Amino acid sequence: MEKLSGKKIVVAGATGGIGRQLVKLLHQGGAQLFVTGRNQQKLDELVHSLGISPSQSMAVDLKSESEVAALQQQVATQLGTPDILVNLAGIGIIKSFEQLSVEDFRSSLDTNLVGAFLLVRSFIPAMKEAKKGLIINVPGVLGKVPMAGAAAYSASKYGIVGMMQSLREELKRTEIRITNLFLGGVDSPFWDTIDLKVQKERMIREEEAARSIWFLCQQPASGVVSEMVLQPFNHQAI
Repeated sequence: MEKLSGKKIVVAGATGGIGRQLVKLLHQGGAQLFVTGRNQQKLDELVHSLGISPSQSMAVDLKSESEVAALQQQVATQLGTPDILVNLAGIGIIKSFEQLSVEDFRSSLDTNLVGAFLLVRSFIPAMKEAKKGLIINVPGVLGKVPMAGAAAYSASKYGIVGMMQSLREELKRTEIRITNLFLGGVDSPFWDTIDLKVQKERMIREEEAARSIWFLCQQPASGVVSEMVLQPFNHQAI
């Protein structure tokens, strides 16, 4: 396994429940971090609590090409080329198909899919020049198995999987590796704004979900974990 100490790691979606736990684990392991999220206040609280320099954080709307470009420049200034890019950013809109508005659908695609595209595309050139890099996306189980009411969400997550599979083909002759993590239900703030009855007591804990990503950040340089599935024992969809 690769050691985390000294690794340059960018975490997008750092202000979410899993993101915060992951940043703590990576910081404890000695990684050099740059963190980003949509909420400036939550981002400030996170870096302050861990003693990370505010210059190693930036609030970014991943739907904005200009903001993502500014993020890449700030990362280059503060860290150089990242060894690992973790994309945890996203939104969840769970509604029946007939209740979905065009705005709901476009928002899901723009944030979850276009945002992932812009984020990954911005760091690929530097990784190619460095001849190394690891990209970890978290499409979740709904990026592999459908669920009623998740048409917009699944469309965006299936899109990430297809996009990364295509990119993997383009990067075959490089040392850039891609991992997709398919997480099942996680007891996180994700569910707070969703009108759906769920059994949180049967879900994966945020800390456990974060530890799975922490583990993937240490995969050996000689190989790659192309896919990893982690889901509640009593609610396995895959």
